Amino acid sequence: MSSAAAVTAAPERSSIDPKYTWNLSTIFPDWDAWDEGFRALDEGITRYAAHEGTLAQGGEQLLRVYRDGDTLGQLAYRVYYYAMLQHDEDQRNNEINARKQRVSLLLSRWQQSTAWFNPELLQLPVDQVRRWMDELPDLALYRFAIEELFRQQAHVLDRAGERLLSLSGPTGSTASEAYSALSTADARFPTVTLTTGERVQVSYGQYRRLLSTCRAQEDRRAAYEALYDTYGASLNTYATLYNGVMQQEWFTARARGFSSTLEAALFGNAIPPAVVETLIAEGRAGSAPFRRYHALRKRVLGVEHYHVYDSLVPLVASHEQYDYDTVQSWIVDAMAPLGAEYQARVRQAFEQRWIDVFENQGKRSGAYSAPVYGAQPYILMNYNATLDAVFTTAHELGHSMHTLLAHESQPFVYSDYTIFVAEVPSTLAESLLLDYMLAHARSREERVGLLEHAIDNIVGTFYNQVIFADFELEAHRMVERDEPITADALSALYARTAQAYWGDILGPDERMPRTWARIPHLFQSPYYVYQYATCFASTARLMRDIGGADPVVRTAAVDRYLSLLRAGGSDHPMRLLQRAGVDLSQPDTVRAVVTQLDALVTQLEAEVA
Repeated sequence: MSSAAAVTAAPERSSIDPKYTWNLSTIFPDWDAWDEGFRALDEGITRYAAHEGTLAQGGEQLLRVYRDGDTLGQLAYRVYYYAMLQHDEDQRNNEINARKQRVSLLLSRWQQSTAWFNPELLQLPVDQVRRWMDELPDLALYRFAIEELFRQQAHVLDRAGERLLSLSGPTGSTASEAYSALSTADARFPTVTLTTGERVQVSYGQYRRLLSTCRAQEDRRAAYEALYDTYGASLNTYATLYNGVMQQEWFTARARGFSSTLEAALFGNAIPPAVVETLIAEGRAGSAPFRRYHALRKRVLGVEHYHVYDSLVPLVASHEQYDYDTVQSWIVDAMAPLGAEYQARVRQAFEQRWIDVFENQGKRSGAYSAPVYGAQPYILMNYNATLDAVFTTAHELGHSMHTLLAHESQPFVYSDYTIFVAEVPSTLAESLLLDYMLAHARSREERVGLLEHAIDNIVGTFYNQVIFADFELEAHRMVERDEPITADALSALYARTAQAYWGDILGPDERMPRTWARIPHLFQSPYYVYQYATCFASTARLMRDIGGADPVVRTAAVDRYLSLLRAGGSDHPMRLLQRAGVDLSQPDTVRAVVTQLDALVTQLEAEVA
């Protein structure tokens, strides 16, 4: 091996064709305009504080305060996301990072200046407020928000208490922001040499590519060990940060009078804790097809010991690289069951540069859809031409279409949908794309690859997320029991949790228990991951009708589904899903996913026999 061998690394952003970068000018044309927006938000926050003590004046004044808050909220979206998206292009840029921090501090001051609103409104007799809404149609627009506030009254503190909690805002996000810095901007990803002689820097994006494309197990192992050792080098720090995240959650839960962090996390959307507990119980009980799939993989791959880094490489060797421009047309065509208007909006996202496509040095890892109210959604990708990247593109577009329809259909107060519903349109978009690609498959190898992807989608979106949710719930309960939170304790918990699902499929591996440290959602969005699984179950139910043979049933199902997207946050998420034909209170909804996986594994066994 020559020492002069080239290292495969992400390019600098300046070398990427601008048509593959997002165009943020619809938020602000430049930083000067952003500065003006920042000043306007700053001044608006000061003016808003003058409303304190005025709500009892009547319905007109209450309406005025709501509208002023909406105006500030819309501006805050643009000011925050312009800085955040610019920062995520290259997180090494300290100047933009400073602007982002300025926004965070300003938004914290906004929270402090509005801390009086809920306690003051709750001091008014609810019957009086309802009379005002009956008398003023414009105020009645806020009925669901107002009724929700009174429902949650038991957990709203007095003025002094709410102000104290608002003052904790900057410190409350410190641990999650430190995680982002440690795992991305300050991470030093090592370079490994593959059996082909290629040298690759194992960033998170490259790690996924290597595990999906390397046929040699030793190459997958090298990438796995390099990435996991990067996290392992700071494992005690990650444990301290995660403890900080959970302690903040527990502090807030107790301050508001909840008995657990789970209850506190679910109360806002009126979701019973039993939904999560049932999901975990059914996931554990239904792990047999999950194990059967991985046992099949072990046999087909011909490995003596099977490891987590063997779970992504295709069973049938393929060097297929999916050209991004071609994939765009596939995704548009795949959305045909949802109607021509929906397809046109997807095409618009591609043509008008809503998407930042490729990885570059310093760019935030992963993918997301940013809901920029007043502009349009923006999608961050790290597209690497793999099949996984193809479906991730469809996934994030599902989020963006949800955002777009909700923003167009709902007033600002209800434009933001809940996390509990968020993953339904993203996973449904993936399902539609899968159906499209299977229908156009031209060979056994292609059918196997797509069938395997369908299974991997269930494994990744349902089973893996249930494992993370299981771990997360027990880790929070450790905090609630005042048990010490150390790297060893968290790793031991993760190992026990994983074993409950994987059984004896996995070979010896001292690194696998560190997996918790590399899951950003655990640090940045507590009690989020379980919703991937519940949303996947919802998608399975919706797809049964949307993809059905009866045109009348199909049309009605599409109408219900698009109504769900347009509804935004105008009602409790479980009620919105029930209107769309999904009842997550029933364990059978979860078991349907287990049945689906079992059938798919059976088909795959026949294909590779």
